[in-house]
Amino acid sequence: MVQINPDEVIYWSWGAFSLNETIVNTWIVMALLIFLAWISTRSLSIDPPLSHRQILMQTIVSFMKSEIEEISRKAPERYIHFSGTLFLFISVASLLSIVPGYRSPASSLSTTLAMAICVFFAVPIYGIAERGASDYFARYIQPSIIMLPFNIIGEISRTMALALRLFGNMMSQNLLVAVLLSIAPLFLPAVMDLFGLLIGQVQAYIFSVLATVYIISGSFADEEQKERLSPRGVRE
Repeated sequence: MVQINPDEVIYWSWGAFSLNETIVNTWIVMALLIFLAWISTRSLSIDPPLSHRQILMQTIVSFMKSEIEEISRKAPERYIHFSGTLFLFISVASLLSIVPGYRSPASSLSTTLAMAICVFFAVPIYGIAERGASDYFARYIQPSIIMLPFNIIGEISRTMALALRLFGNMMSQNLLVAVLLSIAPLFLPAVMDLFGLLIGQVQAYIFSVLATVYIISGSFADEEQKERLSPRGVRE
């Protein structure tokens, strides 16, 4: 039987602790990102000719900065560390899916929920840093204190939706490949793996953009927020 959920594959367990495929694959992505960051930045130069590694790194960073700046209309340096890390993690995890036997940790609900929780806490952290604590938390009782529980529920449901959206798309990819593997084990799964790479990159982009939008929505007053988000037509 083909297991499509990496949480179900247990490599080691001891009491209440277990080491499953999701954790191991997450560590692999983290180690690869650290290695790529080290090898790409160890010989930076401002004088040509630039190395191919530096050109590739600058292209990726410039792309992320331009997207963040287009959304926020502010200097992207404030947000790129968080949003860029989310994008790179999901993107690299998806690209590694071409390796036989590897499954993206983003196809596990525990991973997507963990990333969504990071976004959940990042929103007030950025908002308080930008607006101050009193001004930020005042938004939860606007236009009336009656709205407090509804605004809190909205924040929680938005976090769950962010996690479930990514999980559903990545899990459906694994499920489709597993079904095709049982029907036509030679050619169709390979084609779907290539298609899955595209899906993974799209999901990485969507997740990081939504995370940035949520952070920005908590960092500005309602009028300024609408003005900043309107050029992209982004809505929750």
